[in-house]
Amino acid sequence: MRSMTAPLSPQARAAALEGLRHTELDVLIIGAGVTGAGCALDAVTRGLRVGLVEARDFAAGTSSRSTKLFHGGLRYLEQLGFSLVFEALKERALALDKLAPHLAKPVRFLYPLRRPAVDRGYAGLGIGVYDVMGAGRGVPHHLRHLSRTKTLEIFPSARRDAIRGAISFYEGQVDDARHTLLLSRTAAHYGALCASSTRVVAFLRDGERVTGVRVRDLESGDEFDVRARQTINATGVWIDELQEMLGGRSQFRIRASKGIHLVVPRSRINSAAGVITRTEKSLLFLIPWGQRHWIIGTTDTDWQLDLAHPAASAADIDYLLGHVNALLADPLTRDDVVGVYAGLRPLLSGESDPTSKLSREHAVARPAPGIITVAGGKYTTYRTMARDAVDAAVRGLGGHVPACCTEDVPLLGADGYGPLWNARALLAAESALPVQQVERLLNRYGSLLLELLELIKKDPALGSPIDGADDYLRVEAVYAASHEGALHLDDILARRTRISIETWDRGVEAAAHVAALVAPVLGWGPADISREIEHYRLRVAAERESQDQPDDLSADSARLGAPDVRMGGQHAPEAR
Repeated sequence: MRSMTAPLSPQARAAALEGLRHTELDVLIIGAGVTGAGCALDAVTRGLRVGLVEARDFAAGTSSRSTKLFHGGLRYLEQLGFSLVFEALKERALALDKLAPHLAKPVRFLYPLRRPAVDRGYAGLGIGVYDVMGAGRGVPHHLRHLSRTKTLEIFPSARRDAIRGAISFYEGQVDDARHTLLLSRTAAHYGALCASSTRVVAFLRDGERVTGVRVRDLESGDEFDVRARQTINATGVWIDELQEMLGGRSQFRIRASKGIHLVVPRSRINSAAGVITRTEKSLLFLIPWGQRHWIIGTTDTDWQLDLAHPAASAADIDYLLGHVNALLADPLTRDDVVGVYAGLRPLLSGESDPTSKLSREHAVARPAPGIITVAGGKYTTYRTMARDAVDAAVRGLGGHVPACCTEDVPLLGADGYGPLWNARALLAAESALPVQQVERLLNRYGSLLLELLELIKKDPALGSPIDGADDYLRVEAVYAASHEGALHLDDILARRTRISIETWDRGVEAAAHVAALVAPVLGWGPADISREIEHYRLRVAAERESQDQPDDLSADSARLGAPDVRMGGQHAPEAR
């Protein structure tokens, strides 16, 4: 069995830019987060001529900084959002069972009870409804009420005086950045013209009608026009900025809600399941992450500062540590935190509602002829958001266009994943890799693993770990540049891999080794390598400094102290 797919290589990007320059598209999508990538896959699988442009990297914004769950949204039941929860649970099942079984996995969670009678009745009812709604939808139908003794067997690190029992149930987990990347790559495989580092700088108009955009290639500085019969603005928290570029206000407004997450070593918390509990503002998640880490999140606070690089402050970190420590017999400290990341939720805005109460429903609007805006929603429901946005674009195209078929379009790596998983011992023997390593790679690449094994076969040294980040193989860095659209060190260390949040030095040591590995693929000379390493070092230093600041304003100022590699070293926030 050999995987044959179209790579997102540097050459493919050049060809996509040439195609964007010379082809009148049926649909152009702006923004390669999960919704935009979903739109590209939806549109191209309807037989349309499709382009996807992104100012930074695939999944560079919110779609690489989520809680990394495919979930229905327990707390939306309290807001009586039954339709949203049911839709999300359906999408969870599709992702786990059919569309991305190599990336999305069921994970067991505990909901601890502190007041047995009250919590078991109240929480048990809500989780029971949630479990019934999700029965047969991607995860085991396995709700259990646990005694205090059984809970402590599963979660030995729990404070004995804080937990009186628990409810056990399942959710779905996903590496959001890899999932969004593979959405984009699958769209490219079916013929979409996908280009990162390609920023929209103006809209093209014919009277009131939008006829495309002018873009700047941030790698070369070249500008050119992209013609499209319909354009979809799927830029998330940047939607309002794009609308202002168009010359008017949207039919809805976006409010950015900041959510931060901490990464801590698995050895610091002894539990055989994840944990979900309530805080005064939202839900607190303790989520197993790989074999060596936990993710702790999240916060939910209004953010009105830089959209490209939201910063986690010391107050954010202390807030999460305080809440998780209320559950732990051996409290965590700042010294236990390996990594921190912050993302922004694009919420549909009310007049004065706190962000924790704003809608996670999505909306589709046509602010002017020729352009569609899609906003709101949650990661889990990206496919229905994309379907609705493309449906709106299709109505503007006229003629017969097939209906959405993405419910039956697995992402690259899904086909053949099951048989390869069954053959993992043979693959390990043939490749001289440990079985555990083959399993890890299968759960990151699925059947695309065969492409990585081909690279190792040609250069066996690529089967060795990356210096400074031994959870990852050298081939993964090379593959990120040759097949997965990575153009810069940050793309590889923060999104193709998670070295930036999984190593104590945030990937600083690995940066030089990775740069040397990918230089031949990306055409870097010694000056390029030095510049990339220095940019990454400054990024890490700025993030560390921001995380020592007491509030959002000072944290934002510290984070913006690092230049952005896609802006020629400028110290300025990015526009879309």
